[in-house]
Amino acid sequence: MILKIPNNSFFWLALMGICLGFFPNNVFGQLKIKGNIAAYNDQKAPFPLSGAKIYWLQGNNETISDSEGDFSIPFSKASKRIIISYPNFRNDTLLVNRPDLGRIILFPEIALEAVIVEENVNPLQRSLFDVQNVVTVDSREMLKAACCNLSESFETNPSVDVNISDAATGAKQIQMLGLNSPYLLFTQENMPSIRGASQVYGLSFIPGSWIESIQITKGTGSVLNGFESITGQINSELVKPFIDKEWFLNFYGNSYARFELNARHNADISEKWATGIYLHANKRTAKVDENEDNFLDTPLAQQINFMNRWQYSDAEKGWVGFFNVQYLFDEKQTGEINFNPDKDKFTENTWGSEVQTNRIDVSSKVGYVFPDLPFQSFGLQLAFSNHDQNSYYGFRTYDIQQQSFYSNAIFNSIIGSTQHKYKTGISFTYDGFQESINTQNYNRKDNSIGAFFEYTYNNLEKLSFVAGIRIDNHNRLHTFLTPRLHLRYALWDKANIRASIGRGKRSANIFAENQQLFSSNRQIIIENSEGSTYGLSPETAWNYGISFTQKLYLWNRTLVFSTDFYRTDFVDQVVVDWENPQAVSFYNLDGSSFANSFQIDINYELIQNVNLRATYKNYQVKTNYQSGNLQKPFQPEHRFFVNANYETVKQPSGRQWRFDATLNWLGKQRLPNTQSNPEIYRVEESSPSYSILNAQITYSFTNKFEIYAGGENINNYTQPNPILASDDPFGEYFDSTLSYAPVLGGVYYVGFRFKIQRQ
Repeated sequence: MILKIPNNSFFWLALMGICLGFFPNNVFGQLKIKGNIAAYNDQKAPFPLSGAKIYWLQGNNETISDSEGDFSIPFSKASKRIIISYPNFRNDTLLVNRPDLGRIILFPEIALEAVIVEENVNPLQRSLFDVQNVVTVDSREMLKAACCNLSESFETNPSVDVNISDAATGAKQIQMLGLNSPYLLFTQENMPSIRGASQVYGLSFIPGSWIESIQITKGTGSVLNGFESITGQINSELVKPFIDKEWFLNFYGNSYARFELNARHNADISEKWATGIYLHANKRTAKVDENEDNFLDTPLAQQINFMNRWQYSDAEKGWVGFFNVQYLFDEKQTGEINFNPDKDKFTENTWGSEVQTNRIDVSSKVGYVFPDLPFQSFGLQLAFSNHDQNSYYGFRTYDIQQQSFYSNAIFNSIIGSTQHKYKTGISFTYDGFQESINTQNYNRKDNSIGAFFEYTYNNLEKLSFVAGIRIDNHNRLHTFLTPRLHLRYALWDKANIRASIGRGKRSANIFAENQQLFSSNRQIIIENSEGSTYGLSPETAWNYGISFTQKLYLWNRTLVFSTDFYRTDFVDQVVVDWENPQAVSFYNLDGSSFANSFQIDINYELIQNVNLRATYKNYQVKTNYQSGNLQKPFQPEHRFFVNANYETVKQPSGRQWRFDATLNWLGKQRLPNTQSNPEIYRVEESSPSYSILNAQITYSFTNKFEIYAGGENINNYTQPNPILASDDPFGEYFDSTLSYAPVLGGVYYVGFRFKIQRQ
């Protein structure tokens, strides 16, 4: 019998997990309870407690916490309460209602001002217990670089690659597993954020000082967040008004007259309500042309970014909620150094470009935890955005307005015990695009409705897995299934292996995702295949991978070793072909396209308070172009990353020195074919290898005030002749898209941070 699912009648699929309730509780082995024991010092910074005793109120099992404060103890049917004890600290008795108790804080019986116990927790964490391959980056890691927005938050993180898209605008793009950011899912508090019209510049619209932490997931993510993720997910969590600092102020200035201001203020309105007002402003005023090609090496720019954030919490009744309103104005000017928009716009006097963006975001999250069933909850996510970009590049105009609405309802519960969990729900998305190039319009409306179910089996000692499936009906992609599976297996003490496989599907926004093409005089060619978007068929790909992580102690210091291999296979793909120097072509894949990514990471504390990270990456990214099967351009086959940082012991007054240095080495990159150009306007077949060195020093005077200074690209490596035919910008060979290295030389900066904690 064949079951046919009507296009608009599939909400019942959200209930498919009920049948799993027939599984007996003992099928999946013995449950273990885990957690982390910590305490607070005088500066209110949590530190782990090693050797804390953990035992059941009724029962014989007991254990102690390790050097990181972590513990694991077999579940006891005789008791539902667990006791934690530590010398000179008050005992704590907890009701156990889930396998992971998280961080448990003990309080001292007597506060001794003369004794301070501290142990640093690494700001870049790779958990041994997460089923998915996730790296968590907290706000301390982002302070190690001059990151004033999300695109600059990954300079000291080897999990993702940061590239410059073109020599004219200098926009930074993120890559993961060898593929560009459109194949990544960017979320803000697990709601889609950077997509469509904001794909190129959106990373610069999220100030780094607003971010509490970043979770980087390799491989296809959860089905809860949609069907578009292919190579991974980057989720940013914003600071919370209830627990954030009362006041925060950051000022930054660099040697190229870039100035930035970040300010936050949080206040408690009542016991249940708190609000925060966040402001970001930046301005770049200097006309820089160090390579003397008559073009700006970095755009003139200004941005105002404002957000009001509200938080509601009623622990007794089980309600929690967030509500955000954000407005952004961003303006960039680039082109020839003497370009004046008032008199030169749309003339052949000088070549110039302006990009102006107005954006409004409104979002809310509401969650309810059932008071009598703490393992059961309901959540609702809602988001609306209006993105309005007007831009021109020489004589080309490109305007895009995108209105988006996102909603997601999620129900969480268990099947028999907390070892078997499930999440199910429904989602609805809408995107309206008004897009034009010169006089050609590409307006469209996209909408989808879907249902999902995800089952998690959690055995902390051996096998854990997350299996999810969703079904969506999309007005252009039609009805389709998205399956995803993540596995984790504990091999031995502090070692595990993970595996994942999943499918993703998306419509390519060919112009919004490749805006660098407008900073050239290439002809735009769309080879129509009678598809549903721009005449092109949607993209579909499978991603699968395996990873290994081992934590161990070498010479009494923690060493973390990890390695992974991922492969992305495209079933359908929109190929962006730069191989003809007079054109950029878009067409559907005919043949094979894949991306292989291999990575090795080592993190080790060399000596006390001196930490080292080293990473090697190898990429094989090949696609069938019309000119043959070729390695993806601007993609180094080999990359090497090393980061070293040192911190002095923090004094009770807050006085401390922090030092950080990062070296990135990139191997040669294949460059697009330019052999049909005149010889003077050709580039080599591949770029030379090169390295970039960044460093920063921070000094904290007190717990409230610190200054920092540093440099980026200290070794002063720049790409020679980054713009082809810069002497003839209105000629047919003008092209600023062949960027493989920085245009700016060494950048040096200073700044300060001022913060007032809550009383």
